[in-house]
Amino acid sequence: MFFERPDAGETAILVHVDFQDEQEREDPGELLELVRSAGAESATLIQGSRRRPDPRSFIGSGKLEEVKTALGVHGAELVIFNHALSPSQQRNLERALECRVLDRTGLILDIFAQRARTHEGKLQVELAQLEYMSTRLVRGWTHLERQKGGIGLRGPGETQLETDRRLLRGRIKSIHKRLEKVRKQRDQNRRARARAEIPSVSLVGYTNAGKSTLFNAITSAEVYAADQLFATLDPTLRRLDVPDVGEVVLADTVGFIRHLPHKLVEAFRATLQEATEASLIVHVIDAADPDRELNVAQVDSVLSEIDADDVPRLLVMNKIDLLGTSPRIERDSHGFPQVVWLSARDGEGLELLREALGEWLAEDILDIRLTLTPEQGRLRAALHESQAVQEETFDEDGRSNLEIRLPRREFMQMMARLGERADDYLPTSEKTPVADWEQV
Repeated sequence: MFFERPDAGETAILVHVDFQDEQEREDPGELLELVRSAGAESATLIQGSRRRPDPRSFIGSGKLEEVKTALGVHGAELVIFNHALSPSQQRNLERALECRVLDRTGLILDIFAQRARTHEGKLQVELAQLEYMSTRLVRGWTHLERQKGGIGLRGPGETQLETDRRLLRGRIKSIHKRLEKVRKQRDQNRRARARAEIPSVSLVGYTNAGKSTLFNAITSAEVYAADQLFATLDPTLRRLDVPDVGEVVLADTVGFIRHLPHKLVEAFRATLQEATEASLIVHVIDAADPDRELNVAQVDSVLSEIDADDVPRLLVMNKIDLLGTSPRIERDSHGFPQVVWLSARDGEGLELLREALGEWLAEDILDIRLTLTPEQGRLRAALHESQAVQEETFDEDGRSNLEIRLPRREFMQMMARLGERADDYLPTSEKTPVADWEQV
C-alpha cells in the first residue's frame, strides 16, 4: 500500500539536534520563534546530540521512536526539524512516523508565503517553493509513478511524476521571466534616483531586530511590525528628510536569519538589491540579544553573498530601553559616527540617528562664497528659495556676497534648471570661474 501524505496540522513536535561541528548548529530558541511566527503550536521539543546526521532518518532509530511516541501522547499531526533534510530523509521520516514532516527550509518558506504582500514578493516566494519542491516530488506521491498497463490502458510513456516535473519546470521558467520584468522596473527606478542624485539608505538586520519599528518611527510610515520573525517581507521605500542633505530614500528590507537557505537568497536577490545599490547601509542590531554577535556575523555573511559588503555601513544598536542605557553616538578617532544607540519603540535617540545620517551622507556638501552681479538675480533668488544662503552682504557696486551651504546635487539641479553652467561657479584647476568664489 502506498503512502498518502496527510494534511498538515497546527500542533507540532519539534526536533533539534546538536552537532559537534559549530557550522552545523542551529538555535533551538530560534526554532520556537519560527514555529510561533508560522502560526503553529509547539507540543514539545525533542533534543538530542550526534556526531553527524543519520543518512536515512537524520536522527537515528532511538530518537525516531521517541518522536513517534510523542506524536501519540500529544495528538500532534506535524513534526518540524530545526535542520535541512534531504528529500530521501524527509520521505523516510514521513513513512516511519505516518505524518507530515517539515524541515527548517520548508518552515521558513511557509512563513514567507504568509508574509508576501506585493506581486514581486509573491512571485519570489512561489519561485523558492517550486525550486524546493522540484527535488522532493518523489516524497509522498510515489503511487503516481506507476503507468497504466493492459489493453487500451497503456499511457503515452510519461509517468505522472515526470509530468509534474515538466509542469514545474515550465512554471519556474515563467516566474523567472516575470521576475526579470520586475527587476528591470526596479532598475529603471534606481537609475531615475541616481540621475536625480538622491541618496538611498537601506535598513538591514537580523530578523526581529526592530527594523520595521525603526522605519515607522523615523518616517511616520505604517509598515507592519510585530514581535515575530519575518514580520516584514516585501521592501518598502519612503522619502526621509535628513539635515544638511535633503531628501533621501529609506528602504526597509527583509530580515536575515542564521543559515538562510541559499535558494531564498537567490529568490530574494531583487529585493536585497536595494541594499546592494544603497549609498549607505544601516545595520539594525538588537542590543539586548545575548547572541547579537552571531547575528551580526550572519547579516555580514548574507551582505557579502549579495555583493553588498563594500557599501558604507552605520550600526544602530536598538532596544536600549531593555538595557537601561542612554542614547548616544559612538565615533571613530576622526570623530565620524560609527554606532548609534537608540530605542525605536520609545523614540529615544532618533534625532541622533538623523544627525549621524546627515554626517554620513553630507560628505559632498558645498560650503562656498559667491559674488553675484545684479544681472544674476535669478540665481540669487533661487539660492534664497532653497534656503541655502547662510549670510549675505552687499558691496558698493551693488554686488551680493553670498555664503551658501547646500548639497552639491541640489546645486547642480538648480544650475541645470536655470540654464547655467555649474562648473562656472565651482573651483576647478583648469579655468577661472565666472563668479568670484572662495572656500569658506
